[in-house]
Amino acid sequence: MMVVAAILTLAVGTYTMRLGGVVLRDRLELSASLQRLLPMAAAALLAALAATATLMAGTGLAGVARPAGVLVGGLLAWRRAPFVVVVVAAAATAALLRLAGVP
Repeated sequence: MMVVAAILTLAVGTYTMRLGGVVLRDRLELSASLQRLLPMAAAALLAALAATATLMAGTGLAGVARPAGVLVGGLLAWRRAPFVVVVVAAAATAALLRLAGVP
């Protein structure tokens, strides 16, 4: 029952925050410099999230295999490889390193 209450609370909070953006759009005036910074803030937040997911496993470090897989995937994405190739190569890299005993 506690889990359902937590999910409902988060759902209401998320809906309220999104509705607030729509309702306050015309009332809130942002400066030009802040409007330029907002897209960069979103990119920084996504980069921090990706770095945390790459380097951490629970409360400890993820080891070497996962970051190596992400690095291979990132390089292939940068070279504009097809998405399936990026995902398979990243997963294969991490799997092969773990199979070889690399944490």
